Amino acid sequence: MGNAYGFMEITGVVAATDALDIMCKAADVSLATWERKLGGRLVTLVIEGEVEAVRQSIEAASTNAIKKPVSVGILPNPHPEIVKMVELSASRFKGKPEPSSDPKMLGQDPPDFVPEDK
Repeated sequence: MGNAYGFMEITGVVAATDALDIMCKAADVSLATWERKLGGRLVTLVIEGEVEAVRQSIEAASTNAIKKPVSVGILPNPHPEIVKMVELSASRFKGKPEPSSDPKMLGQDPPDFVPEDK
């Protein structure tokens, strides 16, 4: 989409959702990926877009979000290794459902369980 990444670490999923909403409405940027750490208490948002759009979005969310960010950063023209890192993170949250999303009943065997013959 663009040639810059914006990073924002903020505490809490609700605050991160609010910050992302502000960033996407402030300028033409999109969510590249996100990561939750410490059980969701620390959320890292990564947006992408043109350099000035990313700068405006990060600034708007930093001043208007329900919580102040822990840290922010803007990478214009990111190195290819950074692009790979962001793409890897994006593939984890876009590509596969989390293991806990399958409903399990108490006492139910996993799908790959094969009982031994006695």
